[in-house]
Amino acid sequence: VQLQASGGGLVQAGGSLRLTCAVSGLTSSNYVIGWFRQAPGKERNFVAAIIWSGASTYNADSVKGRFTISRGNAQNTVYLQMNSLKPDDAGVYYCAARRSSIIVTPPRLYDYWGRGTLVTVSS
Repeated sequence: VQLQASGGGLVQAGGSLRLTCAVSGLTSSNYVIGWFRQAPGKERNFVAAIIWSGASTYNADSVKGRFTISRGNAQNTVYLQMNSLKPDDAGVYYCAARRSSIIVTPPRLYDYWGRGTLVTVSS
């Protein structure tokens, strides 16, 4: 399984960005794709996740109402639409895959990781 996050950049507070996770190598629909972020000097934290079939999503409380995770029409992509960005949303964003159809939040429970994409939010 390979994942590649893209779409990061510099945005002003209140602005929007859409991150893309390109996914390949999944052998079934029993996977969860999650987004995580890591600020400098801090631990990696859960942001949002989606069951690969698209049946269910879950967002961290800190992003509810602002971020939306979704499957792409191309079927091999997962998007993270981020609106009303705050300086606290800044960091390196990673997408990861978990061999299960149950959404969980701890990063250690995800099996595959891609390289991250940097999001910078200016105040």
